[in-house]
Amino acid sequence: MSVKIRLMRLGAKKKPFYRVVVSDSRVQRDGKFIEHVGFYDPMVPCGEPGFLKIDAERLSYWLGVGAQPTDRVSWFIKKGFVEVRPAGA
Repeated sequence: MSVKIRLMRLGAKKKPFYRVVVSDSRVQRDGKFIEHVGFYDPMVPCGEPGFLKIDAERLSYWLGVGAQPTDRVSWFIKKGFVEVRPAGA
């Protein structure tokens, strides 16, 4: 089973809101998920409160056990919006 950390779209038409979830890669984008680890609101300017909130501890855990982040989640990590600590540290 390949596990992905990805965005699950919620919200209304033209007003997207995303949950950051851990799910099996074979499941639909908005389908069943293993764990909800945060949210992302693209309607809020980048860096403002409410733009992005991810539980760094859980994200670190899932990355440590081999979950693969999608491109957008990887971008959040690379830009420093999420502090990822090595699991167990």
